[in-house]
Amino acid sequence: MSTCKMATVEATSVPDRLSSLPPEIKGNILSRLNIVEAVRTCTLSSTWRDAWTDMPKISLRDGKFTRTKFVTLVDMVLSLHKGTIEQFDISGSESYHDEFARWMLMLSSRSPRSIIIELKSRPRYRIPSCIFSISHLKSLHLENCTISLPRVFQGFKSLTDLSLKFFSSTNMDIQNLISFCPVLTNLILNYFEGINRLNIQAPELEYLNVVGDFEDIDLDAPNLKAAILFHYHKSKAYQSIPIAHDKESHVKKSLGSLSEIKTLGISSSFMKYLSKACILTKLPIMFTRLEDIYLTICFWDQRQVLTVCSLFQNAPN
Repeated sequence: MSTCKMATVEATSVPDRLSSLPPEIKGNILSRLNIVEAVRTCTLSSTWRDAWTDMPKISLRDGKFTRTKFVTLVDMVLSLHKGTIEQFDISGSESYHDEFARWMLMLSSRSPRSIIIELKSRPRYRIPSCIFSISHLKSLHLENCTISLPRVFQGFKSLTDLSLKFFSSTNMDIQNLISFCPVLTNLILNYFEGINRLNIQAPELEYLNVVGDFEDIDLDAPNLKAAILFHYHKSKAYQSIPIAHDKESHVKKSLGSLSEIKTLGISSSFMKYLSKACILTKLPIMFTRLEDIYLTICFWDQRQVLTVCSLFQNAPN
């Protein structure tokens, strides 16, 4: 047999190992590509035709697309995907308000484990009730949205990571959303509207990051390890709040569950909030495990200086 014929026989006898991989393995491989490249693999062979529909991670960006093409792409991906979605990530600068509810309904039917939504256009995107019915959701990151809980909300029993940025809601909705996540360990609340009193009841919480304009905070998180509390005020709301008769009770309400914390960051305006226009010379809490602290302070403000001194005195480590 000639060398040419032998090469041909050997080439045809070598199995296509990639094509023979299980669907879930192919999906994992394609998750390393952007969604357009992943979809294009359907032209490789018949065994790859539907491989992209098992991708566990879907990331959609409108950067290089026209609005029409991006809408078509998202519709196609959500309608044809048939596997388990571990992570769904969508971001864009164009307006997709007309399509958003439809996309979220299709997404919720796939029971994703993680959702990241970062759509920038105004007005804020209203999160539909179907998202709050995804019982096995573990991570939820929302930006530029309005949150209104449905009347019947069973909670996110598996959610460990919740991040809300540039959003609007109400005191009660945010309180219920947090308290109905019993295993929540990471919480970020940044730049919110419609919320002036934060009530955070989270027994498993380990990391907290709050940046916002609020009048009051009630924090009950006994397992908290790190907290960033940045209070900014648009209208100096803290000056209009009546001085608490029981200052120690007020501080315990705000910082009482931080006694086991290891890392703490506080803005100067939050220290003003703590003092409630009072000079508080001694904090009623010991921070026995506190190792790292990050502060912004106005040294010409006696209230802030005394609060910082009290904080250092109560943090022996």
